[in-house]
Amino acid sequence: MKALIATYLRELRAYFFSPLAYAIGTFVLIVNGILFGIIVSFLADPRSAGGPPFEYFFNMTWIVLLFITPLLTMRLISEERRSGSIEVLMTAPVTEAQVVVGKYLAVFTFFFSLWLPTLLFAAIVDTYGDLDWGSVLSGYLGVLGVGALALAIGTLASAFTRSQIVAGVIGFALLFVFFFVFGWMESLSNSELLKRLFGYLNVGGPIQDYARGIVGTRSLLYYVSTTVFFLFLASRVLEAKKWR
Repeated sequence: MKALIATYLRELRAYFFSPLAYAIGTFVLIVNGILFGIIVSFLADPRSAGGPPFEYFFNMTWIVLLFITPLLTMRLISEERRSGSIEVLMTAPVTEAQVVVGKYLAVFTFFFSLWLPTLLFAAIVDTYGDLDWGSVLSGYLGVLGVGALALAIGTLASAFTRSQIVAGVIGFALLFVFFFVFGWMESLSNSELLKRLFGYLNVGGPIQDYARGIVGTRSLLYYVSTTVFFLFLASRVLEAKKWR
């Protein structure tokens, strides 16, 4: 446990002292601000259908998730392998799983911190209108669930290669499959069994339910189990490539 915590704190410091991380954080705040501004302007139009602003907001978060999670994770392991520091790290009394989990928890903590400022949007809406905080918290739970899975996929991609760019491309490609390809296959499938399977694998599908305040135990189980699965794969890949 001490080794895991040490890895976590080391990686977390690297994120909060990294110019790239702050550039990504600024990008997230700007994009979220623009999206929320567009939504408010749309709902203020008398011709719009109306509805809770945060339902629209959470339904559009996949745009941010799809692009920032590969950027956040692409250096996690690939940079250690490129610089050769992974060999030094792995000679210490620490397992591959502890390295992967420690690094993953660090990037998830940073990812979580990126969404905290958006609570100001909720405070503003609550000040000038009636805000359903239950639905808002449910929406954030959905964002964190999807983000946890996306970051685990990015961690696996980073374990495959020494190049951050290649890791980012692999991570983006895998996320594209989980966000879009499975959704398309669900809509195109004629088999009820395959339709259910692809619907279950579609990462972005449950976001709409969470945005409306509907928390599904099946989707939560999917996010948790798949996240653990991808982290397990990342630890096995790191073990296989440790001395290469």
